[in-house]
Amino acid sequence: AIERGEIGPKTDFEGTETITADAVVLATGHSARDVYEELAAQGVKLEAKGFATGFRVEHPQSLINKIQYGTEWGPSVITGKGRTDKVNLERFETMRENDSVQGEPLQHIGQLPVSSYRLATDKAFDGETNRGAYSFCMCPGGQIVPASTDPNEACVNGMSFSRRDSQWANSALVVTIAPDDPVLDKYRAEHGVLAGIAFQRDMEQRAAMLGGGDFVVPVQRLTDFVDGRPSVSAPSSSYRLGVKPAACHEIYPQEIVNSLKDAVTNYFDKQMPGFFCDEGLLHAVETRTSSPVRITRDPTSLQANGVKNLFPAGEGAGFAGGIVSAAVDGMVVAESVLEEIVGMGAMGEKKRSKSIGFEY
Repeated sequence: AIERGEIGPKTDFEGTETITADAVVLATGHSARDVYEELAAQGVKLEAKGFATGFRVEHPQSLINKIQYGTEWGPSVITGKGRTDKVNLERFETMRENDSVQGEPLQHIGQLPVSSYRLATDKAFDGETNRGAYSFCMCPGGQIVPASTDPNEACVNGMSFSRRDSQWANSALVVTIAPDDPVLDKYRAEHGVLAGIAFQRDMEQRAAMLGGGDFVVPVQRLTDFVDGRPSVSAPSSSYRLGVKPAACHEIYPQEIVNSLKDAVTNYFDKQMPGFFCDEGLLHAVETRTSSPVRITRDPTSLQANGVKNLFPAGEGAGFAGGIVSAAVDGMVVAESVLEEIVGMGAMGEKKRSKSIGFEY
């Protein structure tokens, strides 16, 4: 419990255990919206931070292999999964025949890993100004998975198993939103510092309505998205809870849609010719790339401003942007906890860390 601006030993909730602690490290995930709301109600100082939002796009992995490795080396991608490797070879079958020597296809010694990609531009035009747009969390040989626990909200993420042997490749395609972004104005007027969370919820609820609920996600071919027309059919998808062709371009504010269209056609497809095609399938929506809120903390003690012995840490607190940076921030915070409790760091030094985490 937070009492008189300090972490205290009392937690009076029916059916719960009271745990006494000298310090609390708050390392929540960036989707723990109830935590932000409770902290705001308790008077903990929060501030808006930038984030990014968009879709998760999926292509056949064989197509990404062709784009990245070319027609000669693409067939050398071997995952060890029979069906996946067969599909990859089928894409190159005609090309191998054209490259054959006296009727024998070219053979290469060795096996290539499934290919991946990374795309970015800071010149994605939204109709008035440029925004950042980029691929994020690219998953070769992976699958798209649900990231929401509410059937009235549709939010997706991506993953790869260690073998990376599925027939699909997916990645987030997202556009940046600044803390003072005009697209947040109406949410800011009602929700204040939690405007970004309100925006995320709204987009996820719109996506769920298009999908029909029950975790079915709306999808749209990349070509249809750019042309502004609803998809009436869709290629196969790795998302296992069901997809529904829809008008995904109607979910986001026009500024976000314009930026993503510009990025895909004028930048990403030039960086990877063939990326923009009707085999590319957008899944709606990917909103939770990072926290839209930061739990502010003192730059020296790393304790939450106004609350002694509460140490916000990691991605959910707004001080990291991925697994590695969150782990590093956790190490820095652990050092500060030791300094607060026993008066010295892990190395026995009576000197406080000057690191304040990462800006994301």
